[in-house]
Amino acid sequence: MIDHVQDLRSVREATDRLLTAAAKLDNATLAEESRLPGWTRGHVLAHLARNADALVEVFEGRPMYESASSRESDIERDSGRPLLQQLEDVRHSADRWQAVAERPQDWTRTVELRNGVTDAAARVPFRRLIEVELHHVDLNIGYELTDLPDEFTDREIAFLADRWAGRPDVPPVTLRAMPGEVWHTGGTEGTPVVLEGPKAELLGWLAGRGLRGARLAVLTGDGLPELPPL
Repeated sequence: MIDHVQDLRSVREATDRLLTAAAKLDNATLAEESRLPGWTRGHVLAHLARNADALVEVFEGRPMYESASSRESDIERDSGRPLLQQLEDVRHSADRWQAVAERPQDWTRTVELRNGVTDAAARVPFRRLIEVELHHVDLNIGYELTDLPDEFTDREIAFLADRWAGRPDVPPVTLRAMPGEVWHTGGTEGTPVVLEGPKAELLGWLAGRGLRGARLAVLTGDGLPELPPL
């Protein structure tokens, strides 16, 4: 069951953790490469701020972004700012998003996100939580997949398993976490694959983070499938 109130609290807590950690950077380290190819840490922080603003647009019934190119250009424009300005932008944009999301509203309504994707309004706070938690990892400042809250990891595995379900370019995959939780993803074509390992490794494969599943045991199948980009 989706609990948007709890998710909004989790977003605020995760944002505070990220800002506290990022405040230990300086302008030089901010300009260094993040774990996302082609993006510096400044790009990651700029994206988080612009994503919060975009979700305000979603909740107020406007397009999430003016266009794909404007989204990219806004991130590029803001990526080179000094650390203090970056942190203030992440904090203030997050506050704007929280203020809009905490208003009384119809949480059962359907909202439109990027690329024509739709979802229940009640799930959007969790989508924002995903952005904050995974991009904290992407900053490469000591916060790892293994540091993510257990509840978040469980939900994100289920969320991404559902995202890849039914994809013809992904074989049928069974994910087994030690000591025994199971998820299913992928399509119906191809040789079935069974992967087993710690939840952080399963999440890394699903989300294209960390070692991307390299440490998972392939119990059956033709090896570790390669997933399309998120």
